[in-house]
Amino acid sequence: MSVAHNPLSIKVDLPRDDAVLLTIEGELDIDTATELQHHLANQLRHGRRHFLLDVSAVPFMDSSGMNIILRTYQEVRRIPGGVYVIAPTAAVRRILDLTGVSLTVATVDTVDEALAAVDSGQVASLPDERPAEE
Repeated sequence: MSVAHNPLSIKVDLPRDDAVLLTIEGELDIDTATELQHHLANQLRHGRRHFLLDVSAVPFMDSSGMNIILRTYQEVRRIPGGVYVIAPTAAVRRILDLTGVSLTVATVDTVDEALAAVDSGQVASLPDERPAEE
């Protein structure tokens, strides 16, 4: 008996020249994460600096999806830019919290909140990126 896999669907929108909104539907796991990685890499090549990831329709994410989000964050923080996880489901929020990713990557409730964070220059930073006290 085979189990039907929940296919991944990714819709790409450009709310502004330097930002991309990826609306992700379906399970983000080892079988589907490569598709997200390709979309993110393509947008990086096109000069996007801010990545808004709407995961409100992602019922499950494993370490593959989490690692892609972290790698994207590491790439864009050098530009500088940002990664914003929008409206994570309870299951996705749990893995982000348990692994500490939510301390590094901004998590917001809406696309408008993510765009406001981009406008205000709010970019989450890793603990080792804090300025040294003088």
